[in-house]
Amino acid sequence: MGLFFPDDDSRLPPGRRYGFARYRELLERDFKQMILMDFITLGLCIPYALGVGYALLCGSLLVLIPAAALGGMIASWGIAAMYDFLLRRMRDSEIWFWFAFVRSMKQNWRSSLLPGATGGVFLGFLLFSGMVMWRTGTVSAGNVALLAASCLLVLMVYSVWWPQTVLFEQRPSLQLKNCILFILKYPLRVLGASLLQMVWWTVTVLLLPWSAFLVPFLGVWYIMFVSLFLLYDRLNEAFRVEEQIKEKGLE
Repeated sequence: MGLFFPDDDSRLPPGRRYGFARYRELLERDFKQMILMDFITLGLCIPYALGVGYALLCGSLLVLIPAAALGGMIASWGIAAMYDFLLRRMRDSEIWFWFAFVRSMKQNWRSSLLPGATGGVFLGFLLFSGMVMWRTGTVSAGNVALLAASCLLVLMVYSVWWPQTVLFEQRPSLQLKNCILFILKYPLRVLGASLLQMVWWTVTVLLLPWSAFLVPFLGVWYIMFVSLFLLYDRLNEAFRVEEQIKEKGLE
């Protein structure tokens, strides 16, 4: 990770780094473990891909809804584990990726089901709508803009919802309320992180099948890491994450 930049950071002050120096530090230190955790996350996403893929081939919403919901719940365990691991490493925890996964399964398996199911169904509808427009020849700038706007709005909510899911034990209604308040307080930061995710996945889909060769190396970990990195300081400021963890001795 230091191919293009010198690794001599002796000029930096002691303590936690900030900005691009912190980004480099986290990548250089943790990218191998992020990739290993990504294998688990991708493995748990396979049932979703198979179920939704079958529903799209059948062209049936009756198959799509349960397949997307169930597949999303299974995938949620991997997504929650990845978020949990990333947040721990950003707090400079030295936890190994496998222990982070096991701990996340114990703590988050139930709370992650709702965002997993709702996110899975939304993505399934998005794919289904795109397929219908393509087959019927109704692709238009207005329809694409509507799908893009709805996708961006959902990404903004989930960018704040998932970190809360793995950090706190709260009612979903309270988590959604916190999402709205956080977005209103930091609209540009959340919008930027969500736009980055949307562009990333759009380019990935448009470049298929060539982009599929990058999945084992980049998978979902890199874009999750970058978007969470952009939001972490604001999340820590709004929810007092590190302060509460130190007070309760939870790390």
